Amino acid sequence: MFQALMLHESEDGKVESRFEELETERLAERLPEGDVLVEVDYSTLNYKDGLVLKGLGRLVRSYPHIPGVDFAGTVADSSHADFKAGDRVVLNGWRVGELYWGGYAQKARVKGDWLVPLPAGLTTRQAMAIGTAGYTSMLSVMALQAHGVRPESGPVLVTGAAGGVGSVAVAILAKLGYQVAAVTGRPEAEAYLTDLGAGEIVTRAELADPPSRPLDKERWAGCIDAVGGPMLARVLTQMQYRGSVAAVGLAGGNELNTTVIPFLLRGVNLLGIDSVMCPKAQRTTAWQRLAEELPLDKLAEMEVDATLADLPRLAGDILQGKVRGRVVVDLKA
Repeated sequence: MFQALMLHESEDGKVESRFEELETERLAERLPEGDVLVEVDYSTLNYKDGLVLKGLGRLVRSYPHIPGVDFAGTVADSSHADFKAGDRVVLNGWRVGELYWGGYAQKARVKGDWLVPLPAGLTTRQAMAIGTAGYTSMLSVMALQAHGVRPESGPVLVTGAAGGVGSVAVAILAKLGYQVAAVTGRPEAEAYLTDLGAGEIVTRAELADPPSRPLDKERWAGCIDAVGGPMLARVLTQMQYRGSVAAVGLAGGNELNTTVIPFLLRGVNLLGIDSVMCPKAQRTTAWQRLAEELPLDKLAEMEVDATLADLPRLAGDILQGKVRGRVVVDLKA
């Protein structure tokens, strides 16, 4: 038997979560088609997981459903050429946890092409302390660097800095020598962000209002934005000449009311970061860089321990911006 957090949709459209035990003998029947069976050690909680757990955004179209957009564990059985029993692996995206059953279960069956070998130096627990949020942060750093943002270019702004994406982004950028300005609306998070490496704290209120003019004073060489909405529109007016913004989230809204002036007069780049369908070669590079460039002592400071039983409560918290750092879900507990 193995345990899973299963979502069911009632006749009135309400989504409810239940803890269920599934029979190992019925794996082929109850788990989605795939060529690798993974014993899941850890998963995590991302903003998208919160939406799925609460039945929001129509991300899941078929129930019953096992959520969890990422996981790390050990291969139990494989017919894929690249993996064998005993290999440690990590999975992010590919619509696992949305279209396919995900990581909130002690076993997962997936396509081997979706898996990345766990880099040397990382445990499966550390991989999920990083999770999709941290992997997305590294993709964002890579995009900024590809567009010429260097430590000497000037300060890099991180919005939603106390969240999962933001926390890892602050730590990585600081380790790489960037001047990091962290945006937060929680005064109690300021010491946490400073300890991660932020050299400047910017209050959320300072950037919360929509821009009043097409261009503002040049402040930021780069930005990793997990908020979107009016804050992103405001940040675009403050970018330095040829600065770049990596857009990774929409916690503040999915609309962007702005002008083309920052792009035309300052050559600003707005870079969309997609972690879900990112090509395997790029995601493998991102995970290798995380193992080498993310300070693991800082990673430990971000971790919040959880079990499957905690997820329904934490789903509401993460949607309301109340979760600091990275939630690590122990599937063995």
